[in-house]
Amino acid sequence: MEASFQKYILNFKQASGTSRGILHTKETFFLLLSEQHKLGIGECGLFRGLSCDDRPDYKKKMQWLCDYIHLEKKVLLHELKEFPSIQFGLEQALLSFENKDKFELFPSKFTQGEETIPINGLIWMASEDFMRKQIKEKLKSGFTTIKMKIGAIDFDTELSLLKSIRTEFSADQVELRVDANGAFQPGNALEKLKRLSDYELHSIEQPIRKGQISEIAQLCIDTPLPIALDEELIGIFDEDAREELLLSIQPQYIILKPSLVGGFEGCRQWIEIAEKYNIGWWITSALESNIGLSAIAQYTYDIGVEMPQGLGTGSLFTNNFDSPLEVVKGHLGYNKNKSWNFNLY
Repeated sequence: MEASFQKYILNFKQASGTSRGILHTKETFFLLLSEQHKLGIGECGLFRGLSCDDRPDYKKKMQWLCDYIHLEKKVLLHELKEFPSIQFGLEQALLSFENKDKFELFPSKFTQGEETIPINGLIWMASEDFMRKQIKEKLKSGFTTIKMKIGAIDFDTELSLLKSIRTEFSADQVELRVDANGAFQPGNALEKLKRLSDYELHSIEQPIRKGQISEIAQLCIDTPLPIALDEELIGIFDEDAREELLLSIQPQYIILKPSLVGGFEGCRQWIEIAEKYNIGWWITSALESNIGLSAIAQYTYDIGVEMPQGLGTGSLFTNNFDSPLEVVKGHLGYNKNKSWNFNLY
């Protein structure tokens, strides 16, 4: 088997706002395995500024993997433990290589187009008018779970947006989630959580910056609404350290991004620990192309989910790859009548 990798730049259709700034492009890498007429594809979804493997030696590690692809999978994953997005790309590529259909990693009723996955509609940070427009579009298209990124514009304005939804839709009709991306300060976070709780939110992701263990642990005790850890999980490589983190903080939920926590194996570890301590969880994509998104969706369906997941829709980029993925009424599906068009050039 031979291995190579290729960098690819995804271009946003419209600049997307987060509490860390405005995103115009998203860098990613593809791991390609080949042997005779067989091909395997995996996406290493490096996320600049967020991934713990956003390091100067990233490409060097990709080349190392290509040079030593003949080693056992277990050995490779161990050597790549500080590069979770490369771990994830390797897992995908090996499954892709082994299966008859290189895009079908976990054959199921999902990939047969018989069942779908409920997902949340994501509202990006922007001006108040544009955020209102996004909310209306998501509700009109059938989403019953809305996730709104907060922390970049005026907090009172963000509250008014939530109020406008609740004025029209009850918590039984529309589930609301918010993601602060660590934007709150420990000194005012609890007060903000109390004000947010007036709108019957499902949860808030990462209210304060990661690494403030005692502060987030106390917030999880005092909070009037469920807290979900997101960035807090990034860069925790060992299983014992993962258990210690969850035991110390005891959040209500954790959010698993395969590209950021070590792929399928990393997610499996986190899920086992979370369920041991009665902590809820869900899966989220992290701006991958349709290659990575499809892998995450197939895995998510395969492990069995009921609550809405944080999977993307594949519609953010101008140069994404055509795929069978489609969103219908707040659900992500796999339309067998649509074909893949994976072309890096």
